Amino acid sequence: MLLLGAVALVLACSPSTYTAAHRRAVSLQIYLGAWQVLPWFTALAALVSLVIIRIVLVTATSYGLSKFALEMVVRVLVLELIPLAAALFVALRAGLKFNVASIEPLADLGAPAVRTRLQGSLVAEVSANAFAVLTLAMVSSVIVLVLAYLNVYGVSPWGLGDYTRTVGRVFDPAVTLGFALKTVLFGCAVAVIPAAALVEVQRFGQTTTDKLSTMQPGAVRLLFVLFVIEAASLAVKYI
Repeated sequence: MLLLGAVALVLACSPSTYTAAHRRAVSLQIYLGAWQVLPWFTALAALVSLVIIRIVLVTATSYGLSKFALEMVVRVLVLELIPLAAALFVALRAGLKFNVASIEPLADLGAPAVRTRLQGSLVAEVSANAFAVLTLAMVSSVIVLVLAYLNVYGVSPWGLGDYTRTVGRVFDPAVTLGFALKTVLFGCAVAVIPAAALVEVQRFGQTTTDKLSTMQPGAVRLLFVLFVIEAASLAVKYI
């Protein structure tokens, strides 16, 4: 996984990768992986977040803790649930969509063909999946912040000062850096692990268990890595 991630990073940063055909491939993958699903994923995230916000606000008010409700909403939704939901969504929709049986093994190709193929398919797929996670997480987080303000203060602009101070206390420099790093790691995991599992299957072949399994290669490994990243983030912030 680390080797494939390093190769993808080097190819992504290499100017020779971005020929006209490869640019079209990357653009198409980004469109399919991020832009095409952005409106309805954002709408779904906003709907679920709105329900959670209302539950938190009503519960906090009933216990006389309304002043902590906004901070709780930001910490739970924006910092934790939205990035994880975006990563899981991209993993299920894009990162695990490949079909091993339909892909020609790389070992059967010559070195120039392997490089061309990696530049064309690997960079496009990895870049698109990582970009999709970042895009969905960031856009949905902004929408949730707006919904939180509207639910707490309504359409009045007079709560903007208190809201800004509350959000600013949550997003201190360390938390902001951790949030950005966690989202980037989510994107890298979703982008690299399924592709690495595919290369592993091409190199070593499928076992009888793999052939009978209905799960895509790398699915369990990817879920494990995502939850390890999330657990590590929680441990660093709250322990």
